[in-house]
Amino acid sequence: MRKLIAIVVFVLAGFATTQAQNSAKFEFESETIDYGIIKKGSDGVRVFKFKNVGDEPLIVEDVKSSCGCTIPKKPEKAVMPGEMGEIEVKYDTKRVGHIRKTVTVYSNAEEPIKALKIKGQIIDDTESQS
Repeated sequence: MRKLIAIVVFVLAGFATTQAQNSAKFEFESETIDYGIIKKGSDGVRVFKFKNVGDEPLIVEDVKSSCGCTIPKKPEKAVMPGEMGEIEVKYDTKRVGHIRKTVTVYSNAEEPIKALKIKGQIIDDTESQS
């Protein structure tokens, strides 16, 4: 009887380990977007591209920014294993100065909370012409 219980425990432990290894997983082309130096009023839309390198569908549940000046947009559908996905961010380029913001991604991935960064500088070239 003890042998039977030991066998059942080992089988269940092996099954649990196998299940734990099955997950969605992000692989970003870059975790930081550098706008560089851009002019006030320029196009503020950029895209974080990623691939689901896991073996389960990746569902981005929510994307939040560290301020109201950055508007993130999450994928509407699950990203299947091996497929590419995008998280779009739009920065308000009417705000002159340095950009250092965080975009936080909430998902069912192996790393469920992922911080992405945007950086750069917005300049007002009309001020230098005065």
